[in-house]
Amino acid sequence: MINVKPIYIEGIPCLATEVDLPKTRLVSISARNGYIMCGALDVHLLNTRLKDRHIIAGRAVGVRNTEELLSAPLESVTDAAAELGIQVGMTGADALAIMVTHSKRPE
Repeated sequence: MINVKPIYIEGIPCLATEVDLPKTRLVSISARNGYIMCGALDVHLLNTRLKDRHIIAGRAVGVRNTEELLSAPLESVTDAAAELGIQVGMTGADALAIMVTHSKRPE
């Protein structure tokens, strides 16, 4: 089953997605300019082979749903996320707040 729903971070819509797979569930929340995800996210790959894309992302491990992803501390973040001020240990909700605040700025 796939569950997709809007959630609002500081009044800005984000998209929460939960995908049930055999023996696991993928959980992610995306903002306009980045996302946070469960332990399936390969931050090392994003920081090395896909570095030129400057992907803003964070990874939380051990989460099973959207609410847990919002409250869990991030275990790792991409270099591009760190450049925005997103840090290991901050909650998913705090990381998304930084993302949406950054996405409000003119590019």
